[in-house]
Amino acid sequence: MNKSTLALAVAVGVMAQQAGAAGFIEDSKATLGLRNFYINTDNRSGTAEPSRNEEWGQGFDLRFISGYTQGTVGFGIDAIGLLGVRLDSGGGTNGNVAANGSPGTGYGGTVFPSESNGQAVDNFSSLGLTAKAKISQTELKLGTLQPKNPVIVTNDGRLLPQTWQGGQITSGEIKDLTLVGGQIEAVKGRNSSNNENLSINGAAPRSANSNKFIYAGGDYKITKDLTAQYYYGNLEDFYKQHFLGLVHNWAIGPGVLKSDFRYFNSSDDGANSNTPAYYSTGNYTGMPSGKGKVDNNLYSGLFLYTVEGHTFGGGYQVSNGSSDFPWLNQGDGSSNYTITDMQIQKFGRAGEKTWQARYSYDFAKVGVPGLTAGLVYLHGDDIDTVNARGVQTVNNASEWERDLTVGYVVPEGPLKNVGFMWKNATWRTNIPGVRDQDENRLILSYSIPLL
Repeated sequence: MNKSTLALAVAVGVMAQQAGAAGFIEDSKATLGLRNFYINTDNRSGTAEPSRNEEWGQGFDLRFISGYTQGTVGFGIDAIGLLGVRLDSGGGTNGNVAANGSPGTGYGGTVFPSESNGQAVDNFSSLGLTAKAKISQTELKLGTLQPKNPVIVTNDGRLLPQTWQGGQITSGEIKDLTLVGGQIEAVKGRNSSNNENLSINGAAPRSANSNKFIYAGGDYKITKDLTAQYYYGNLEDFYKQHFLGLVHNWAIGPGVLKSDFRYFNSSDDGANSNTPAYYSTGNYTGMPSGKGKVDNNLYSGLFLYTVEGHTFGGGYQVSNGSSDFPWLNQGDGSSNYTITDMQIQKFGRAGEKTWQARYSYDFAKVGVPGLTAGLVYLHGDDIDTVNARGVQTVNNASEWERDLTVGYVVPEGPLKNVGFMWKNATWRTNIPGVRDQDENRLILSYSIPLL
């Protein structure tokens, strides 16, 4: 039994004795989230299998969030139960198929875990428990977590969300300052029922991994419109990462201009500095494997102006260094905190410079509350790529992506809060051996309060 599991067991035992205390039940909430999710990815170029990935399923997300027992130290417990049911998929369309058509080696397909023959399972499920304690404005959690900050982001882009195992402490004791720190030991991917170790892009699948990611940082509200951020993350044997951020909201005329500046400094740690199995992808000319140690500086700025339901935006990002931008990625889908984390691609390759344009509209301004639409276009240049022998195959490659999202949430009536969403994306590149993609996602969601 590892340390976090033991601590969770002890905490649950303490709470079981106090569960009847006032506040624990009265402040508890329970909800059942329903998500019907369909995805179709069309690989437009190349002849290797698969030419398309397609899956459809029904997800159930049951959550219980307790209040706290009375006393100087309040105790509570949260629970999350996840179930995904396959409605349509198969060994040829679930995304876990090798280039020759045989079963793939991934943890799972696009949405569901895979059987040994590569076909999607009929259903998958998991249960997560989180013990928590609170004193004044400081809260400690142990067990299943879903953190979201600049150095660790929980992904919720498929049928079921990603979850993590570990501990986290959050403190708001100092006015206008929120501090966060934690340690993660394992992750349960969005297409998995099992906890897995942690890794990055480029590392040897399932053999090069870590069970220790520590993070700490804080947000300081300098004024009501200006927030400064600093965070640190360290994935043992892979990378160390520092983040600085500055967010400002400025009322200009009838609207508000939001400025969002982000800087990441990432360097190697432990085995990543000298062991090929732990290396990252990037631009490593002359390296036998075409990979090397983490070395990346990423700068970005995003500007959004909102007025009368319209939001106009533009941004620019530079990814400097030998390696691609690193983030927690065990190979079955993940998110990071860059302004270029899109539906298909991340736009954080070594040397890449990316500009983007955005537009969205809230149709409530013209009498259709609940209807929204958005369009994002990104274009990245100056990508230098090498093959598996470390030989440079192209200079200044490029890629672009266009994402269109249309969503509607029923505002009233018997179907109130039922949500519909269509997400369409197109990605094109001239990187050798990489396939262009078109993708559609259809999502129907509803949340039912139980307590």
